[in-house]
Amino acid sequence: MDNRRLVFGSDAILLLTAALWGVGFTAQRSGMDYLSPFTFNSFRFFLGGISLIPLLLWLPSSALPESTAHARDKPWKELRAGVVCGLVLFLGAAFQQIGIVSTEAGKAGFISGLYVIGVPVIGLLWNQRPGRMIWIGAGLAVVGMYKLSVRDGFTIARGDLLVLISALFWAVHVQIIGYYSMRFQAIRLAFIQFMVCAILNFVVALAMESFTWSDILAAWKPILYSGIASIGIAHTLQIIAQRHSPPSHAAILMSMEAVFAVLAGWLFLGEVLDASSMTGCAFMFTGMILSQLRRG
Repeated sequence: MDNRRLVFGSDAILLLTAALWGVGFTAQRSGMDYLSPFTFNSFRFFLGGISLIPLLLWLPSSALPESTAHARDKPWKELRAGVVCGLVLFLGAAFQQIGIVSTEAGKAGFISGLYVIGVPVIGLLWNQRPGRMIWIGAGLAVVGMYKLSVRDGFTIARGDLLVLISALFWAVHVQIIGYYSMRFQAIRLAFIQFMVCAILNFVVALAMESFTWSDILAAWKPILYSGIASIGIAHTLQIIAQRHSPPSHAAILMSMEAVFAVLAGWLFLGEVLDASSMTGCAFMFTGMILSQLRRG
């Protein structure tokens, strides 16, 4: 019973993560009105890392979840894990942010969500055996995202291809978070990966982009939401929740960000929630439910 409660709680956290990411997609698009991709990513990931410092300093060690394996590992192993996570996070965020500049938001949301298929496929290489319901649920989620996001046909342009590459890195990220979250402290792991990602973005931004402080100040709202909610809160919740949720199952739950993005547009921007969107939401909810019927 306790284990079932842990799984249920983890599922609820992953849904909250998806909601924060879904709403944050509009912030990422808005940020491109003021800053270039690597500059925007560097500041939002720095802010995400900084937002965790109070937790690292003020919460006692007993208040932060620990695993049995963590007590046996050396600090440099935790640092190495954070660097690996941060590198994959950097690649996923970079390809996605660059791709968003030259593709429609709906198509970008759909293509990014294809990691829901990539996660169980990569898991096969690591001797994971997702059950039949996971595959069915993932398939329904992909169909749902297509109905939800794609409106005027589907073609592959440069921006689409870049976002598709990002989906591969998101799938890898979900898998490695599933692995490391069982071995290291969630808050410290999140902080390390955010700062590594921020530094890598900032180095590339200095080499390839130009920006002014007035541009940064103009983009403060997208940076604030993306940094604190989408990164500081959502990515940290992902690490905490994946301690008790298999990667393939977690990917289906987190793919619900497409649903929350559409609902946020309907609630806050007055966008029309048409029949295609409703059908897409139904497919994704069905896939999420089926994925919980049997774990493989």
